[in-house]
Amino acid sequence: MNTIFRKSMLSVAGLAFAGGVFAGPIAAHAATPAADAKPTAVAVQTAAKPQGDQSHITLNDEQTANVKAIIAATKKAGLPERAAVISIATSLQESKLENLGHLGDMNDHDSLGLFQQRPSSGWGTPEQITNPEYSTTAFLKGLKQVDGWQDMPLTDAAQTVQVSAYPDAYAQWEQQATDLVGQYWNS
Repeated sequence: MNTIFRKSMLSVAGLAFAGGVFAGPIAAHAATPAADAKPTAVAVQTAAKPQGDQSHITLNDEQTANVKAIIAATKKAGLPERAAVISIATSLQESKLENLGHLGDMNDHDSLGLFQQRPSSGWGTPEQITNPEYSTTAFLKGLKQVDGWQDMPLTDAAQTVQVSAYPDAYAQWEQQATDLVGQYWNS
């Protein structure tokens, strides 16, 4: 019963959040100068053990470059490693870290890029959301609007931003995302 109530509340919060995000804040990010971001010293908040069974894929050079782009955008936004972990896990779930263009009938609506963001939902133009820095910054802007994201389970934080039909799917990528951030954060 408690789990059903919690998921219901997260769904309501996600819908309320989505309404606010799609009404303009994501698109407005393009007008916000990156120079406003101030680095903060925050300890990485990770669960002692990732939720559920973990998945892992071997990355090619393009996927590794996208990991590095997500980390660079996270640093530029002045956010901690935990934000990069959530971003990379989200991208692993959404696109396997591939910057996907339009896939025709295989496409989920008009979803594009690393995070499968939709131009019709206010994430940006197709050109913007297929730019790894822009799409990561847009995702992070949404993440920053989630109260307590730093302390949430990864899958809850990602789901609140993404509003996916598969809200628990992000959790399976937490360990690989954590490992990738550990490997590339200081490189």
